[in-house]
Amino acid sequence: MLWKREWRPDVVLLLVGAVLMSLFTGSLAVQILQRQGVAGFKTLDDTGSVLVATLSFHGAAIVAGIVFLKLHDIRWREALGWHPDTWRLQLLLTVTVLAAALPVMFGLKYLSVLLFQKMHWTVEDQRAVEMFSSVKSTGLRIYLGFFAVVLAPLGEEFVFRGLLFSAAKKYGWSKTGWIGVSLLFAAIHLSPPIFLPLFVLALALTWLYVKTEGLLAPIVAHSLFNAANIGLLLLAQQTGPTK
Repeated sequence: MLWKREWRPDVVLLLVGAVLMSLFTGSLAVQILQRQGVAGFKTLDDTGSVLVATLSFHGAAIVAGIVFLKLHDIRWREALGWHPDTWRLQLLLTVTVLAAALPVMFGLKYLSVLLFQKMHWTVEDQRAVEMFSSVKSTGLRIYLGFFAVVLAPLGEEFVFRGLLFSAAKKYGWSKTGWIGVSLLFAAIHLSPPIFLPLFVLALALTWLYVKTEGLLAPIVAHSLFNAANIGLLLLAQQTGPTK
């Protein structure tokens, strides 16, 4: 597991800062290009806007992960927690934990939506869901599916489990690692109705990370969760009322 190795705090802070700067710069660039009416950036659902929005954080996080492992002489197998003799057991554990967490998450989402409606608050879909639903290009939809199932789990699991949770654990802030990082993970998705479900997901992913001593299990669980949501969204669109 990453916290078993000696870390350079300056490198960790530098990489976190670089990822945040990339996110800020990408968001600013999209706004400027949109105001200038540049092709591909006229709306938030245009190809350029989508690519910058998805890669400014997750792409930077994946690059930061590669740099981090290289500078700390950590092999991919060690970071992922890959063990040829136990990968089947890890896969079974991953599927079991995800299957146990999903009913709780869907129940919390249902209750959250009911509460928001009861309080007459507007219930909006997560931005990623809105983006996937609104884009017209088949190629862009394929890219968004690849992003959700591959790039997003890689980038987010490195940042939240591999870096932030590991750092908190390494320096003795166990509760901060479990609760604080999970709350942050839920908050960055910017969708109040799914805040509690994502908090539960984050706790499950963190447990998998600790139990398997690597990023592979939480990445796979995260990927399966996103794939299931895409499947449900496509099913809803196909079975929805026709105009």
